[in-house]
Amino acid sequence: MDKILEGLMSSNHPVPVKKVIIKKVVEAAEKAVTEEQCQAMFTLTTHLILLGEDAFQKQVGFQVLEAYARYHRPEFERYFSKDFVLGLLQQGYGELHHKDPAIIDFIHSCLRLLISCPSVLEIFSVIQVEVLRMVCERPDPALCARLSTLLSDFVQCIPKDKTGGLFCQQLVRTISYFQCFANEEQELREYVNQVTRVSTLLQNIWKTDPTTLLPSLQEVFSIISSTELTYEPSIALACLVQHIPVQMITVLIKSLTTDHSVKDANMTKALCRMIDWLSWPLAHNVDIWVIALLKGLAAVQKFTILIDVTQLKIELVFNRLWYPIVRQGALAVLSHMLLSFQHSPEAFHLVVPRVVPLVQSLTTDGHPNSKEFLLQFSKLMHCMMYHYSGFPDLYDHILESIKDLPKPEEDEIKLVLNQSAWTSQSNSFAPGFLRPSGKSETGKTGLVNLGNTCYMNSIIQTLFMATDFRRHVLSLNLNGSERLMKKLQLLFAFLAHTQRAAYAPKNFLEASRPPWFNAGSQQDCSEYLRFLLDRLHEEEKTIQILQSSEPKDVSADDRHDNGPKSLTSPEEPVSPQSFADCDSRTLIERTFGGKLITGIRCMLCNSISEKEEPFTDLSLAFCPSATSADSGPAEGPMMGPVMGPVMGPVMGPVMGPMMGPMMGPMMGPTVGPMMGPEPHCQGSVNGGSENPESGPVKSPASSVSIVPVTSEPPLSVPDLVNYFLAPEILDADNAYFCEKCSSLQRAERTLKIVSAPEYLILTLLRFAYDAKCHVRRKILDNVTIPALMRLPVHTHASKPSPTSLQEDSPECSENLAKKLKPSQNEEEERIDGAVQDTSVHSVPYVLCSVVMHSGLSSESGHYYSYGRNVCEVDGTQHLANCLSLKDDNRADCIPSCSSLAASHEQGNTSPPSGHADKDWLLFNDSRVTYASFQSVQNITNRFPKDTAYVLMYRKQEIPGKSVNGTGVANGMRMNAEPPLHKELLDAIIKDNKLFLQEQELNARTQVLQASSSCSSKPNGSDDNNPPGSCGPSGGGGGGGGFNTISRLVF
Repeated sequence: MDKILEGLMSSNHPVPVKKVIIKKVVEAAEKAVTEEQCQAMFTLTTHLILLGEDAFQKQVGFQVLEAYARYHRPEFERYFSKDFVLGLLQQGYGELHHKDPAIIDFIHSCLRLLISCPSVLEIFSVIQVEVLRMVCERPDPALCARLSTLLSDFVQCIPKDKTGGLFCQQLVRTISYFQCFANEEQELREYVNQVTRVSTLLQNIWKTDPTTLLPSLQEVFSIISSTELTYEPSIALACLVQHIPVQMITVLIKSLTTDHSVKDANMTKALCRMIDWLSWPLAHNVDIWVIALLKGLAAVQKFTILIDVTQLKIELVFNRLWYPIVRQGALAVLSHMLLSFQHSPEAFHLVVPRVVPLVQSLTTDGHPNSKEFLLQFSKLMHCMMYHYSGFPDLYDHILESIKDLPKPEEDEIKLVLNQSAWTSQSNSFAPGFLRPSGKSETGKTGLVNLGNTCYMNSIIQTLFMATDFRRHVLSLNLNGSERLMKKLQLLFAFLAHTQRAAYAPKNFLEASRPPWFNAGSQQDCSEYLRFLLDRLHEEEKTIQILQSSEPKDVSADDRHDNGPKSLTSPEEPVSPQSFADCDSRTLIERTFGGKLITGIRCMLCNSISEKEEPFTDLSLAFCPSATSADSGPAEGPMMGPVMGPVMGPVMGPVMGPMMGPMMGPMMGPTVGPMMGPEPHCQGSVNGGSENPESGPVKSPASSVSIVPVTSEPPLSVPDLVNYFLAPEILDADNAYFCEKCSSLQRAERTLKIVSAPEYLILTLLRFAYDAKCHVRRKILDNVTIPALMRLPVHTHASKPSPTSLQEDSPECSENLAKKLKPSQNEEEERIDGAVQDTSVHSVPYVLCSVVMHSGLSSESGHYYSYGRNVCEVDGTQHLANCLSLKDDNRADCIPSCSSLAASHEQGNTSPPSGHADKDWLLFNDSRVTYASFQSVQNITNRFPKDTAYVLMYRKQEIPGKSVNGTGVANGMRMNAEPPLHKELLDAIIKDNKLFLQEQELNARTQVLQASSSCSSKPNGSDDNNPPGSCGPSGGGGGGGGFNTISRLVF
């Protein structure tokens, strides 16, 4: 039969005729034949299968071989022996090379025919050895795919035990040699299919024998991290990633990034090649592993690698967005690379020119997933443009292309940026001894305590949280690096954009510290605040004077280019109504400046003398109580109407020497008894009485409470404001000299706020002078702080004539010492007749910051602050919910300060917005943590030595109303953070790079130390300590409660 079949194959008969004869040959296989005939038939069919001229001959060979092998199994066993198989695998068959895929296909088919025969076990053992040798010879994708199919069907042929791990490693390395030279789609599909079959074999081996997985992954990393390869590893290695259990990511990445034997150059190479894998069409989970490795490197603070890889590969990753099959994974990696690269705009600006063409293409391509992708991509672009604002020439086209897509909220953008930074402490890959020292989860930057500088840190953070003030400072165009406002602008820029957890304000401390402040000693934060605002005000006033003195013939352009620039930003929006004010008033005046009128009415002739004075803060004295009669004089209420205006913007640095160490601790006893109003508690507004039977007037200087002993409800801030504004009787030794009466007369003094500041600063006078011990002691009374408050502001019905009102101005040459001691001898303009008609408006304010003092005296303790980002919408919306403000101007409205929130006795006023408690932040030197408004209100109840000292409220405009006739907020409201000027951005980028280098060097040092030490001391937790404690962590540890040991600031 073999001769018949051989002649038939070489004949010229038509194919149908050949098929009929072949059918007869197949049927003859059922008959008995000799062994020689079987061997001859097996030899012929093998020749047809392996060396057949066409597909028809190969098909006939398989058909006849299968028939004779089925009916003559013993003969086939003897023919297809282990020696025969070994010869095929090592030497091939005739002209056919042993690496030809046809050899593997033939063996595969024969094994199926022998699967139930005992001799097949010997063949399996031979194949186990040979496949390992073949894999080490780096077969091409086609042969490797056929071999993988064979091994997948006959797992008995897979090398076992020790050789199993070696086989997997060699198979991995073989994949790295795969190359695709196809140009047609069908060829590309075939190549991908071949690679998939090989990776599936590895997956099955890893599942069957998990011990082979780790050696395989080590081989993968060895290949992609090598810098000495003579070839570029194939991206086909990406096919293995999808078969690695995702649960192993954390363990593997931690092991990899903490391996000291892996050099930076190798890690860089590996990461770059993994990013190249994004091009593999079926590479599932590649983006997950790439992002995990990026996070792992950030966790061990290897920032140099991250910077190099990002700049090298960011454009390649972006280009992958054009291909739908790999688009989603590429977007995930691109988002992480851009959002984490926060120290410089370099990476983002590399891809900016490619954004608009991509958006335009996706908008019109009609792909079903393009719309969802555009939403994600648009959010990424908004985040990057927000973080690196100040490049309108680059971003205008991008904004135009995505204008129809929704824009994320600012809070959402900040959250995304904070969580994505390399130094984010939310990184789960960081080992315990290498926790990133970047910003906390709040995204805010702390200030390093430079040695008893918590007084400055708390004030700076309070000013920074004054949103409008911060935005205006950052938007200013300033000349001269030595100017204090320039240094404040740089400090604000660092607080907003540095990647450091805490910034050391050394330069600003040296520039802003009052001359009488001794370096390294405890100071009064309120005194520092006044001095700082005065310096800033006087600096701008000086520049305005210099500008106004320029020659008239100098053009505006020349003045802009060559002369000093105004502190007011050219881009600042100014309403027409307030243009004049904004042009002449300084930034400090427009932000914190208010005005009040001090009026004195003679009770005999009813003549009135009024004087208008500016102020930047109000100093609020505590109500006198009978329990503190033995105490010495305190800083009485006169500090508000007198020292507030005096220390306002009009004074400037001239007051510096006068407010030195002598004035600081002695301010209370020096001026306290002079002008104190009548005893007055709990916010009542009873004025001085003309009835002589009312008894002598008691000075509040003799009624300071050191420790609260009353069981009455606690005072509130509105109570103290009302006490400050309450009428006062001037009598006896403090009688008023009436010029009309030409004698000392009993008189009534009143205070009226006539212009409400944008930001109202209130200082609670908590330090009383103890005459017995000659020290200032602290008033520990708890004061309830409302989240919302109304301030009575008086508006004249008819504007007083110029002769009836004296107003201090910065150019006033009046003796400053005279202002310190206003009395009946002071020259004032008097207005005869009755009081002018006035109307009272209740101006709403929302709390935005509170500076706390922790300690028992002014010479020791610690300052920290609570702050909240207040936007106009927050306060206004809550006002509408809390109170119907349309009734504020009723005729029967009581002109007093009041709370707009829940009653202060409850002590649980809700925050002034619907936001979560995370709106509030606790700034404790270098530490910044989330807090709640309840924490602000209850801090003194929990820690009796921690009391509110300086408060800042922000004015809330009522829709449709104008307060003080000055338009909407005097043009102070800015709706977004301004872009940074180039020099500020350059300084931040430079420092961020330096910080990353410092972190990386520090991390390497810690790793070396950890490797040489068997144990490390864990960091302790201080969450249960009071916020005001002073400790080595910058305000985190120490004792609380009634500990009597004085705590200095370190």
